[in-house]
Amino acid sequence: MTKDIHAPDFCLRCLLREMRGQEAESLFAEIQEWIRAIPESYRADGKTVNMRLNACRTCPQLAEGVCKLCGCYVEYRAAHVLRNCPDLPPRWDADESWPGNTV
Repeated sequence: MTKDIHAPDFCLRCLLREMRGQEAESLFAEIQEWIRAIPESYRADGKTVNMRLNACRTCPQLAEGVCKLCGCYVEYRAAHVLRNCPDLPPRWDADESWPGNTV
């Protein structure tokens, strides 16, 4: 994903991919590695990830790509099929249709 050259260095309601600066870019690259390390059968599809991240963008608990409720990087949490939003009520749920789901 290309980064916006006009993206802020600091942004409360931004995802890491929307931020600039060496630290944010380095962290975003590391999170992408973590996502690639999720076994494919546990990785949410792109449409699901985008829906989840759009919900995160509207959440007052988002701070510089981190969920203040659970401490997770939202881009990683959204990419995992079995993770859900920790807000009450959740802004998005785990994929309960996933065959291996025991949640």
